[in-house]
Formats: sequence, C-alpha cells, structure tokens
Amino acid sequence: MSSANGWGEGGAEGAPPEQLALIREGVRQARAPKAKPRTWRGAKLAGELPVARVLVDKGVLHLDRYFDYAVPEELDAEAQPGVRVRVRFGAGRHRVREGRREGGGLIDGFLVERLAESEYSGPLAALAQVVSPEPVLGPELLGLARAVADRYAGSLADVLQLAVPPRNARAEQKPSPAPLPPPGIPETGSWTRYGRGAAFLESLAAGGAPRAVWNALPGPGWAEEIARAVGATLASGRGALVVVPDGRAVTRVDAALSAVLGEGQHAVLTAEAGPEKRYREWLAVRRGSVRAVVGTRAAMFAPVRDLGLVVIWDDGDDSHSEQHAPQPHAREVLLLRAAHDKCAFLLGSWGCTVEAAQLVESGWALPLVAEREQVRASAPLVRTVGDGDLARDEAARAARLPTLAWQVVRDGLRHGPVLVQVPRRGYVPRMACAQCRAPARCRHCAGPLEARDAGALLCTWCGRDEAAWHCPECGGFRLRAQVVGARRTAEELGRAFPAVPVRTSGREQVLDTVPGAPALVVSTPGAEPVAEGGYAAALLLDGWTMLSRPDLRAGEDALRRWIGAAALVRGQGAGGTVVVVAEPTLRPVQALVRWDPVGHAVRELAERAELGFPPVSRMAAVSGTAEALAGFLAVVGLPGDAEVLGPVPLPVTQTGGPRRVGAPPPGEQWERALVRVPPGSGAALAAALKAAQAARMARGGSEPVRIRIDPPDIG
Repeated sequence: MSSANGWGEGGAEGAPPEQLALIREGVRQARAPKAKPRTWRGAKLAGELPVARVLVDKGVLHLDRYFDYAVPEELDAEAQPGVRVRVRFGAGRHRVREGRREGGGLIDGFLVERLAESEYSGPLAALAQVVSPEPVLGPELLGLARAVADRYAGSLADVLQLAVPPRNARAEQKPSPAPLPPPGIPETGSWTRYGRGAAFLESLAAGGAPRAVWNALPGPGWAEEIARAVGATLASGRGALVVVPDGRAVTRVDAALSAVLGEGQHAVLTAEAGPEKRYREWLAVRRGSVRAVVGTRAAMFAPVRDLGLVVIWDDGDDSHSEQHAPQPHAREVLLLRAAHDKCAFLLGSWGCTVEAAQLVESGWALPLVAEREQVRASAPLVRTVGDGDLARDEAARAARLPTLAWQVVRDGLRHGPVLVQVPRRGYVPRMACAQCRAPARCRHCAGPLEARDAGALLCTWCGRDEAAWHCPECGGFRLRAQVVGARRTAEELGRAFPAVPVRTSGREQVLDTVPGAPALVVSTPGAEPVAEGGYAAALLLDGWTMLSRPDLRAGEDALRRWIGAAALVRGQGAGGTVVVVAEPTLRPVQALVRWDPVGHAVRELAERAELGFPPVSRMAAVSGTAEALAGFLAVVGLPGDAEVLGPVPLPVTQTGGPRRVGAPPPGEQWERALVRVPPGSGAALAAALKAAQAARMARGGSEPVRIRIDPPDIG
C-alpha cells in the first residue's frame, strides 16, 4: 500500500512474514483465553479473579512459562496486571497448609494477568508480596519481549531484564510531569538535500508510516535531521523512539531535539545517567508524560505510547548488539516493533550495511538518498596510496608514511585540525593471496582459511583441511598473513610536527569534540571526535589491518569506519581531503573513493545471496565442549533444510587475558558449529534450538552449550 506521496505504509501487509509471525505469537501467548481450570482451595483469597498468572524471574529455558498463584485478599487491590511481585518458587511450591506456603525461596516476578480459575488442579501457593503498585509491564511490551525471546531462542525473563530497568523507590514516588501539548510541524530544514526528504516528513506529519533506509550526507547535520523527523511524528499526535550506538551520539541528538522541539518534549535513556534518573525517565515514558525517547541500545524496548516512528542510527556499529542473553540486535527489535505497531521506520547511517540493502532490495523500505551532485559537493576528496606506491616511496620506507600523507597533513594543518585514524592492535590475521591479496577461502563453504602448525590450512567454519589451495582470482599459490598494529606510525607522525599539539582519542579516553585550531588528532576507529567546523584533512592508515579480519563483514566494516571518519572532514569545495593507505583496486576502497556505500552493500548482498550467507540465510552458532556439542547436535530436531557447518575448535582463552562475550571459559577447549537455513526457516531453526536446549537443561545437563542466533562474527 502506498500513500499519495509514494511512501510505503508500515502496515501488517508489508511486514516481513517471520517478524509478523513472531509478534503475533507473542501477543497470542500474552492474551489468549485459557481453558476453564479446576478450582483451588486453601487460603482466604480475593473475591474476584483470585488467580494471578506470574512470570518468575528465572532466565532458564525449561521454566520459560507462566505459573499460577493465589491472590490473598489483602493484596487484591495492589496485585494488578503489570506489577512486580515476589513469590515462593522451588521445592514445595504447591504445598499449602492453613493458607501458608511451605518450602521454596522468594523470587521476583511480574504479574501478567488475573484469572477466575487456574488450570492447575492442586492448591495454589499465594503471592508473597506486591513489590510496587506501579504497572511496569503492559501487554504491548510483553508481546514484544516474547517475540524477541522466540526469535533469538532465549527466555522471556532474560528479555524482560533488558526491557524493564531495575526499580528505584525514590523515582517511583516522584510524580511525572504533565505531558506537554504536541509541538508544531517543524520546518523541512536540511531534509531538502534528499530527493524524497520533504515527502518523508510530510508523511510523518500526516500520520503515515513510511519506511526508509537513509544514506545520510557527510557532516554533522544528521542529528538535526533525526530531530525534525521526530518533531513531525509528534505533531501528528504519536510517539517516536531513536536508538543510537553510544553516549556521544545521544548527546548530539539530545541537543538537536531540544533545539527543534523545545525542552521537556523528550526523555534520554542511557546507563550513564544512573539508576534513579534512568528509571525516572523510563517511568515518564511509560506514564505518557513524554512521547519521544533517545537512547542507546537498552532504549529499543522503551514503552513509548502510540508509537509512530522508530529510528536507528549507524546499525552496523557493534554497540547495537546486546551482550546479555539472548543477545538481540537493536535493528531487529525495531523492525519487530515497526511491523507490530504499524509505525514508520527510519534506518540512517553515513554508510550502508548489507541488512539495510536487503530491506530496500525486498521492497520493505524505500531508499532515502541525495543526488550524486549533492554527494560530491558534501564529501571530501579521497585519495589512495597502495602497496606499489609505498614500495617506491623513500619516505614511506623510512617512516611508514607515504609522501602524499606528509603533504596532506602539512597542507591541512594550515587550515585546521587533521584527523589520523589508526587501526586497533589485536586483529587476528587471515591468509590472503600474496600476489593479488584476495582472501583465501574454503572451496567447500567459502569460509576463511587459517594457517595452523606446519603450514597446514584449515577452514574456520567447516573444519576441512585445505592441502592444495590456489587463488581463484589470479591462480597464485603463495599465501601471506596480514600485518596488525600501527601505533608506531602515529608516533612518527607526532614527532614529525613537534610544534603542533597532538590529541589522542581511544579506549582509555574518548574525546567528544576538539577545537577548530590546527592540531593532530590520533584516534582509533569509532572514537573520532567531532572538530568544530570539520577537519581540514584525514589520514586513514594501514587499511589492510582492518580488511584482514577473519570475518564475513571485514570489507563492510572497514568501509563503514572509513566513511565514519571521512564524514567528519570538510567537503571537497572547502578543501577537505582524505588519504586512505590501502590497495586502491579493492572494492571497499573504490566505494570510499566514489562515496558509494550503497553500491558496495548491494554488491555484497548479491554475493551473499549466491553463496547462502547471512542476511540472505539465517544462521546460528552453537558452542560447547566436544562431547556436549556432539550430544546436542545429535538430539536437536533441526528443520529439514538446515545445514550444519563444522564443528571446529575455538581459540583457547588465556587465563587473565581479555575474554570475548560467548568465548569458552579460560583454559577450556571448546568447539563451535554453525547451523544455516534458507529464508523462511529462521523461526523454525530458533524454535528447534530453544526446544532442544530447554529439554537438555530440564534433564540437568552439567556441561554448558551456548546458542547465539545471528552471530556477528562467523569467521
């Protein structure tokens, strides 16, 4: 269905089928009428609806269901659907004597609904306590949480731990401010730079539900453009939700919302705010005092009333992937909300992920891009330095910096600050052709090859040995490992300009902004501060370090990080120049030179479709000890079209060293298998894995088996 201005509306008929099925099942389980139960006996209970259906806070799969409790007469008024309660759970849960429960320990939970009778045939234990009369879990949030749990093969209790912040009594006791009248329709502003920008805002203001993938122009204007989209939605009497990757981005959008909407029209949800302030802001949203929210990934579950627009900025950033079970991604959660609430959807970024390209390719969303002339006027000039240039360059051999880089830095410092992006240390090298640098991949499953002892090659996906590898691109037989680390390069650059201040931004200290005066700003990817007036120039060093990650997304992620840094540089008309030290013939480098992240994502999507890679296929990673993993794979009832790759050994985590989320315990040898299914079977895969894990836990399996749907790293 399309509106008069050509934007597709966000109704159920346009939603992805798997997402709608998950949402509908979640709402069905939350609202479905129950069969007439047998009566209970024992205590003096509430006169009407004496049974409380409770979700206990036990994040284990075999207990991922509701339990019935009796409502004592003294708790009748407070025990309303959505409130937090405490119940006894464990041994002796159903033994009642003289109205009192025996056995079991107190545990937190949520009261989901009140019933006249219970399906349980025996006597029910009574609610122990109503923690707070504040109803924090409504049916919409419950349905969304159930859908997310089912999509990611997790438990409802785990999702609600992410969705509902911990209670703070002082915040609850303070009344939320009265809601302000909706603001007027904001001016179109810089949205006129995009061909469909004005029509997008008009559709929002008219109560429509357009869905768009937005390729933002370089520069700081993206925050104000998001604020104007939120303002148009609020003017229609609906709410809006904005999810950004980090606190620095929250600060920018927060300031833009205050400038466009005025004070008091939005709430900010971040962990940095502290438990009391965050809970107070969350309550203001749930109570309807404010209808606009901006926050980091935890805000994806914010209970915005009359939701009319969901926005995610820079969906390729790792921060959007939740690290706690069941590890949902903010983009997928917002897609579920857009499908269920029939609201508008806006995915924005300077770059473009393959998932974003798939939304456009499928017709679910429309592209929101600027004309090429506008792109060229806004983007800086991008120049490249390849391996051949470095080999012929005396300056590069002496100081690991090409002559072109010296010249660009020297010229840029005359007009303002210069950004130097230095890749982090620690990327695992992968093998590539020594002649043409094409990645070495397995002939069976196209997974990345890794060098093992005695020069043997092993596929890190399916575990097959590769004894006779040759490059399919140039026919070469020699391999090379990519080099990691570039700190010495940044030090050399700083020593070369002793009269210029050097500022660093990275893991130890991340700068938000820097002055517009001449300076060298050395930053790791993702930590680049914004310069007042934009950077005069930027150096993107050691491109092969970023491209050599053993992961399917290496090229996409490198381009995203390059564009994220280059977007902070002044436009070509203002003299902005970017130098990237990487082979100019590589696809991500060419996409940066042309400033064409959308084209790069479209080509990546086509290749993944041909090879059956995500996001065209759905994939799950299952890991554990060799014995536990083999036992799990032997009993799980996978869909008939599922393909199991592996298992392969996982790197052993060293004691005392850094540990990635989902990595095996230090010193233990684990294996991992990848399970791949074609489009349409993702829900069946998640259901099968969840059922097998629940059955295994119910039997008391001692060795852990970890499941992750849509693993971000399958290399």
